[in-house]
Amino acid sequence: MRPLTIFVLKRCPYCIKAKKMIAELMEQERYADIMIEYIDEAKNKKLAATFDYYYVPSFYLDQQKLYEGAIQKEQLVEVLDTYLSLLKEDV
Repeated sequence: MRPLTIFVLKRCPYCIKAKKMIAELMEQERYADIMIEYIDEAKNKKLAATFDYYYVPSFYLDQQKLYEGAIQKEQLVEVLDTYLSLLKEDV
């Protein structure tokens, strides 16, 4: 399974909130197998520069942006569902 890549910053309140919501959602069987790859933008500047975003958290499947910026739980569910749908298309 290809990971859901999420660019974050350590002290970003929106990133901290998103991580908490992801942890909660991943307790559900539907999302339990999703592989998450968190990338700290400050520690990986060269990699971050290869992606097209301005706000964190930013969610990607490969180079495809799924969402960018502050996120609510309903929007996060949509991101996770979109991620799963895109993976199914690959099969």
